[in-house]
Amino acid sequence: MAADKLSDAKVSSMEENKENQLRGGLGLEILQIIKESQQQHGLRHGDYQRYRYLLLVLMEAERAWSYAMQLKQEANTEPRKRFHLLARLRKAAKHSEKLEKLCESPRVDAKTKLEAQAYTAYLTGMVEFELQEWKRAMEAFNKCKTIYEKLASAFTEDMAVLYRQRVDEISPNIRYCAYNIGDQNAINDLMQMRLTGGGGGMMAEKLEALITQARTKQAATMSEVEWRGRAVPVKIDKARVFLLGLADNEAAIAQASKEETKEHLYETLLAECRDTIQAVREELKTEAKQRERSSEGDSGKVSNLQFLHSYLTYIKLCTLVKRNESMAHTLQAKLKEPEADENKRGPRPQDLIRLYDIILQSLAELSTLQGLEDDHTFQKEVSLKTLVYKAYRCFFIAQSYVLVKKWSEALVLYERVLKYAKEVQSKAKNLNNSLKDLPDVQELIHDVNAEKYSLQAAAILGEHTDETSEVPPLCDRLETFRLDPTLVGKQPNLVQFPPDFEPIPCKPLFFDLALNHVAFPSLDDKVEQKGKGGLTGYIKGIFGFGS
Repeated sequence: MAADKLSDAKVSSMEENKENQLRGGLGLEILQIIKESQQQHGLRHGDYQRYRYLLLVLMEAERAWSYAMQLKQEANTEPRKRFHLLARLRKAAKHSEKLEKLCESPRVDAKTKLEAQAYTAYLTGMVEFELQEWKRAMEAFNKCKTIYEKLASAFTEDMAVLYRQRVDEISPNIRYCAYNIGDQNAINDLMQMRLTGGGGGMMAEKLEALITQARTKQAATMSEVEWRGRAVPVKIDKARVFLLGLADNEAAIAQASKEETKEHLYETLLAECRDTIQAVREELKTEAKQRERSSEGDSGKVSNLQFLHSYLTYIKLCTLVKRNESMAHTLQAKLKEPEADENKRGPRPQDLIRLYDIILQSLAELSTLQGLEDDHTFQKEVSLKTLVYKAYRCFFIAQSYVLVKKWSEALVLYERVLKYAKEVQSKAKNLNNSLKDLPDVQELIHDVNAEKYSLQAAAILGEHTDETSEVPPLCDRLETFRLDPTLVGKQPNLVQFPPDFEPIPCKPLFFDLALNHVAFPSLDDKVEQKGKGGLTGYIKGIFGFGS
C-alpha cells in the first residue's frame, strides 16, 4: 500500500514537472550552478570558508535587492508596495555590510575588500535615494564611484569595462541628488545624459518626472501660441507643458547620435502629443455640449479650442513624417551596403515602400485639418511634400522590380519618378523654403538616370539574366578553369537540375495480327471418342478390365 502511494506521488510529481515545462515555468539547473560556484569560489583549493561566508552573503544581498527592484516596478500601480520595497532594500544593505565586515579578514585580497566597500556604498545610496535623503545618497554614490574609477584604472581592459559601466549607471543618480540639493546646473547634465542614453531603467522615470516638473513651473507664464498667423489661447495645463517642452524635445532629437536614442525620443514625443490631444478632445466635448445648450449655434468659424486641436494634430503628424523619414534614411544606407551574412535577412526595398506609405497617409491627414481648408499656402506645401515622397516611394517600387529582373516595369516606374521630380522642381519655385526640410530631389534624379540607362541596356541587349544561366554548370566545364564564387555559396551551380530530356530508343510492342486469319484443325473426332465409353467403360476402367 505504501509502495503504491509512493509510486503515485512520483508519477504525480513527474506530471507536474512536465506540465510546468510545457507552460514555460521557471527552471533552475541546481547541480550545474552548485558545481560551477564551488569551483569558482574556493572549493577547487579546499577553501570551504570562502565558499561558506563570502558568496552566500553576497547572494543574500542580491536576492533582497532583486526583490526590491521587482517591487519598485509593481509600486507604480500599487503604491502600498513601496513600504515592502524599502524593507527589502534595507535588508540588502545590511547583508552588504556583513559582507564588507567579513572581507576585513587578512585572508581576503585588497581588490575584494575594495569591491565590497563599493558594493555597500552602492546599496546604501539606493536606500537613501528612495528615502529622498539626497545629501547622504550623494555621499554614498560618490564613494562608490570613486572606488570603481580607481579599480578601473588598476586592472585590465576587460575588467575595467565592468567598473566603468557601473560608474555610468550611478552618474545620473549623483546629478539627480545634486539637483535636489540645490545645484541648478545639474539639470543640464541630466538632459545630456538623457540624450546619450544614460540614466536608463528606473532612473529614466525620475528624470522624465523632473523635466515635466520644471516645465510645469514655466507653464504658468504661457498664455497663448501663434500658428499660421493666428494667436490661440492655451488654457489647458497639459497643453501648456507639452508646447513648452516641444522645442527641447525637437532639439534633443536633432542632437541624438544613436538611432536607438533618436527612436526613443520620437516615441516619447509622440506619446506626450497623443495624451495632450486627448485632453483637448475632452475639452472639445464639453464645449460642444455648451454650444448645444446655448442659442448661438454654430457660427461656421473654427473655435480657438478646435484650432489648438488642429495645431497639436499637425505636430503629431509632422513628427510621424520625420520619424519615418529618419528610419527610411537609415534603411537606405543599409540597403547600399553589401550583405555580410547570407543567412541574415537584410533590408529590402519593400521595407522602404511601407515607410513611405505611412508618410503619405500622414500628409493626406494634414490636408484635412479643420481651420486650414482655405489656407492655400498650407495646402500647396502639403501637396508639394506629397509629390516628393511619392517620387521616393515610386523609386523603391522600381527597385523591387529590378530585384526580380522585370526591366520593362522598372523602366516605366523610373520615368514616373522623373515626372514627379520635375513637377516638384517647377512648383517649388513659387514656394519659398518649401524644400528645406525635404529629401533632395536632385539627388534622386541623378540616381534614377544612372539606374535607367543601365536598365535600358539590359532590356535591349539581354545582358541582365541570371548568372546561373550564363555560366554552364561545373560538370560541363571540368576542363576549363574559371573563378566562380557561387561554387562556395549557398546555391552552387554544379549540375543542371532537373536535367534536359534526351531521346532514347523505345521498347517495341508486338501485335498478333495473323491470329484472326488462321484456320485451326477440327477436334470433333477426339471429343466424340472420349464420350462414347459411357457408364460401362467407366466401370471397366475402374476394375482394370479395359486395360
